[in-house]
Amino acid sequence: MDTKIKIEELRKQIEYHSNRYYNEDNPEISDYEFDMLMQQLKKLEQEHPEYVTKTSPTQKVGGTVKREAGVMVAHNVPMLSLQDVFSKEEVLKFVEEMQQQLDNPEFVVEYKIDGLSMALRYENGELKLALTRGDGVNFGEDVTANAKVIKDVKKKLKDAPEYLEIRGEVYMKNADFDAVNERQELLGKKVFANPRNCAAGTLRQLDASITKERKLSMFVFNIQQVKGMSFETHTEGYEYLKSQGITVINDYKICKTAEEVWNVIEAIGENRGKLPYDIDGAVVKINRYSDREQLGATSKVPRWAVAYKYPPEEKESTLKEIELSVGRTGRITPTAVFEPVRLCGTSVSRATLHNQDFIDELDIGIGDTIVVYKSGEIIPKVKEVNKGKRPLDWVRFQIPDTCPACGEPTVRDRDTADIKCTNANCPAQLERHIINFVGRDAMDIKGFGTVYIEELVRKGYINSVADIYDLKNHREILIEEGIIGKEKNTDKLLDAIEKSKENDAYKLLTGLGIPNVGKAAAKAIMRKMQHMDVLMKSTMEELQEVEDIGEISAECIRKFFADDANICQIERLKQAGVNMECLEKVSEDQRFAGLTFVITGTLPSMDRKEAAAIIEQFGGKVSGSVSKKTNYLLAGENAGSKLTKAQDLGISIISEEELQRMIKEA
Repeated sequence: MDTKIKIEELRKQIEYHSNRYYNEDNPEISDYEFDMLMQQLKKLEQEHPEYVTKTSPTQKVGGTVKREAGVMVAHNVPMLSLQDVFSKEEVLKFVEEMQQQLDNPEFVVEYKIDGLSMALRYENGELKLALTRGDGVNFGEDVTANAKVIKDVKKKLKDAPEYLEIRGEVYMKNADFDAVNERQELLGKKVFANPRNCAAGTLRQLDASITKERKLSMFVFNIQQVKGMSFETHTEGYEYLKSQGITVINDYKICKTAEEVWNVIEAIGENRGKLPYDIDGAVVKINRYSDREQLGATSKVPRWAVAYKYPPEEKESTLKEIELSVGRTGRITPTAVFEPVRLCGTSVSRATLHNQDFIDELDIGIGDTIVVYKSGEIIPKVKEVNKGKRPLDWVRFQIPDTCPACGEPTVRDRDTADIKCTNANCPAQLERHIINFVGRDAMDIKGFGTVYIEELVRKGYINSVADIYDLKNHREILIEEGIIGKEKNTDKLLDAIEKSKENDAYKLLTGLGIPNVGKAAAKAIMRKMQHMDVLMKSTMEELQEVEDIGEISAECIRKFFADDANICQIERLKQAGVNMECLEKVSEDQRFAGLTFVITGTLPSMDRKEAAAIIEQFGGKVSGSVSKKTNYLLAGENAGSKLTKAQDLGISIISEEELQRMIKEA
């Protein structure tokens, strides 16, 4: 690939993943994988300085300001990131360079906490402001109300200078994180992927009571600015902060030589798994403030510190069993169940084994010692088997030829690795079908959890999706048996079921679980057909007139509506009062037909859903990501990385005002 194109591709990837991490708190790849992308880009830019630009990710701090979390506040002192290093050689090189440039420098080595940065500003000992890193240079977000309910944040200092600004890391202890996720599960809400994501979302909460309930913690790791008092060294500043009751980074060590520095880094790494919180590295800093001033900083990082990043965490565990589950389509999925290990802040004991081919490739069996890691620091996966610890009675696992849920025969799909149950009435398939039907993308029946579904199916109250709307007829006995809970909980769920009848018909179509018909396809189909009756009678040719519906999808739809049992279900849903009509009326004016829009940022007078509805009404398509196929980017305030990507691709960027003008023009 051409070097310039390779650089541009890397920049796009990094911007995308940086946005997922800093602004959406929902990363898709691990920190290590992100760091490796950045290292590739740095190397190419060093070799080809003619391609370096001011907007390159190597030249700026990641992250933008999220206005919904609070007002924007200007930084008095930039909250820069650190230069990352990944090997002993790079650490030794940094120490040697510092020794060449400075007179007998001291180094402080300390934990790198895996959280998010926050600065605290004190005036005459009183906490006046707390702000996040934001863009790191110009603005951060005011999170003062939330900071004040964090136990480690001191609201008053007893022996304080005129002005003091300190910076630290807000994080979650593993036990507190586990407690939050347990509560989320009990409430039927989405659990957090890891402590860092949870801490980031919690600090930006608009309700400080939620922040207090979730028990955030904070370590301070730097004095940013001080007036009316002075310190010669970083560690002297730490001692002052500790005297004020401020929690600083634990177990920091002062070192003189490169060997001492590396020994401390290794010791921290060995202790990593014993800590009650997550760390992802060790920081090496120059101790004397006068030395720091002499060295200064680049536009992105200080020259007086580096962060050594440990390799991705992997742990061994013993495989206790392989659990088989049956999906909505009858597909059997094997899951490894092993002795719990802690990875990236969560206790994990399960990981998918995908299919028989994957099991054969791993050469895995019950009792094996397996190596487990987290993909993207979120999804637990089995990396390999330690065959040196294999038990004497070992046998490679084989998925049986009968369904684990109903005992009927299984069959392997031709040209795939999937093994499926052949029984159309398999109870496990029904459970998955109901879970899909009540899910957020489909009928969105809030509070209808998996536990309720399993019990209602097991006791015979639900044998099809239509039975959901008959549950109100069993209210008294449901309350008596306590399947959903007491009267209040039961009525709450029944009310949610009733409300779902008003949904747009595309949600019903999504919930029917027709192969190759997801939410986006269902929306496009119902916008074209307008009513379920029209869809049920549509021909292959008519279906393929819908954008993005090809022959395979059309065939799946026709096959579904050719089944008398499915027609019967639709009729029962009609009789129950479930809406069969598209609520979004399509204009005869299809001026945006064939055009793809992406919406980003905060629009002046409408939210993104309203803007999307207007675009779709005139035949346009709204996508969630910018690509070469995008025709227009509708950009509001704080547009972020999507705006950068659109500019790089030469895509037309319009404002809300320009969109309105495009609609009004004849």
